[in-house]
Amino acid sequence: MPHVGLFVTCLVDFLRPSVGFAAVKLLEDAGCTVDVPQGQVCCGQPAYNSGNSDGARRIAEQVIEAFSGLDYVVGPSGSCIAMIRKEYPEMFKHDPVWHSRAVALAARSFELMSFLSDVLAVRPTPVRFDATATYHDSCSGLRTLGIKEQPRALLSHVDGLTLSEMSDTETCCGFGGTFCVKYPDISTKMVSDKIANLEITGADTVLGGDLGCLLNIAGRLRRLGRSTRVFHAAEVLAGMADRAGIGESERR
Repeated sequence: MPHVGLFVTCLVDFLRPSVGFAAVKLLEDAGCTVDVPQGQVCCGQPAYNSGNSDGARRIAEQVIEAFSGLDYVVGPSGSCIAMIRKEYPEMFKHDPVWHSRAVALAARSFELMSFLSDVLAVRPTPVRFDATATYHDSCSGLRTLGIKEQPRALLSHVDGLTLSEMSDTETCCGFGGTFCVKYPDISTKMVSDKIANLEITGADTVLGGDLGCLLNIAGRLRRLGRSTRVFHAAEVLAGMADRAGIGESERR
């Protein structure tokens, strides 16, 4: 029975805890023992991307310590897991001790959809979600971790769900972490283009695997007065998407 540490992520912790609970359910249904280490913190990506290398390394050290001794580290975010898998070893390349620990952590760290599909090869517990949905591919998950078919394969087992692919699904939604703060006008144009493409599909729901992207899309949808629902794929797969979608509480 795999012993898995759940990397919750900052956005899930503060803004959409149901994604974390859904991840736990999916992992436990797949036969895993799940821990949520209390010592975990941010993956360090905002500091790293802003040039604060020393701060990012200190954060990374705490994450490495928090998840030591576990078989796997799994997170519902391609962005955060890409940071752990790809950037941690690079950050410590001149420190033999920490580099070794970073490489070891990277090797056993996986994004949730990839872990369920590629490592455990599970067939999800049957659930129903009546919707026509389109799926947004997030940049880090797609380009850094190769996550494309895994969520679609898992979602194909959901009763009542029809997936309708949009044009340019692989194009960035404009979130990009600090990008949307530094370049708000460009970000708004990018997410507006994304929404135009998703509306052409006739979908009433948007699904994805990175909460940052989903919050960005949901926020723009609400400002445009659209009723399209937005969920993390884990919420649908766990049968926990019958509540308010991402961003709907803000609209009310």
